[in-house]
Amino acid sequence: MLKLPTEPMAEDRDVVVALADVGVRRHTSDRAILSQIDWTVRAGQHWALLGANGAGKTTLLRLLGAALHPTSGSVEVLGHRLGRVDVRELRARVGQVSTAQHVPPDADAYTVVLTGHSGTVQPLWRTYGDEVRERARALLAEFGIEELADRPYRVCSGGQRARVLIARALMAEPALLLLDEPFNALDLPSREDLVEAMHHMADGRPGLATVMVTHHLEELSPAVDHVLLLREGRVLVGGPVDEVLTAPWLSACFGRTVRVARHGGRWAAYSGGHRAA
Repeated sequence: MLKLPTEPMAEDRDVVVALADVGVRRHTSDRAILSQIDWTVRAGQHWALLGANGAGKTTLLRLLGAALHPTSGSVEVLGHRLGRVDVRELRARVGQVSTAQHVPPDADAYTVVLTGHSGTVQPLWRTYGDEVRERARALLAEFGIEELADRPYRVCSGGQRARVLIARALMAEPALLLLDEPFNALDLPSREDLVEAMHHMADGRPGLATVMVTHHLEELSPAVDHVLLLREGRVLVGGPVDEVLTAPWLSACFGRTVRVARHGGRWAAYSGGHRAA
């Protein structure tokens, strides 16, 4: 098993996230959701978080977004330990993308992106100066959706919405971007457009760290350089993408034989249908 780095040295300024012996238990049943999680994310790294349903991926992402405190162990995000920091201020420095996010239902795409600056559901127009408004338009252009500026968000396609939400999350220029299944229900063209957009995003922001929850290797952009595999609430393995996205590790993670292919920086996986030993 690959050894994950644990607590960072105090002088290690590149550390964005550091989890040490983290556990999370469900309050109602005392069932362990996560156990003994040690994990470090550094500036400029792009992590994919993979595992079967119920493995604890979304719970782990909630810890990183300061939306949940651990039952045991320590979680440090952007140099601040949960339980010793105002989480409202910390959340403002972490970009988050989820299809479950609340946005103003009748707003156009430009307005939705603007709300990322204030971190609010409804726009706070008086707080958006010329520089902020120009930044919103520049982000729409960066993600190839400037023509959607005046289009109501509710009539945008799934792929368009995903790019709008990423642009929104980048308005605050976060050091950490969390993406919870951004490819959910996208068709192939929309998926490929989003993969390309995320690759471009990573290239243009060398200091940005990202963590993305996904179920499919085909959704990983060539920018993804690290992978964490979760199995039943525990880290199975984590490290450089070439060392983790292998048939043996993925087979162990999902409990069945998995074959892996890579071409041009993109990944694919399929199962032969036989249970792994």
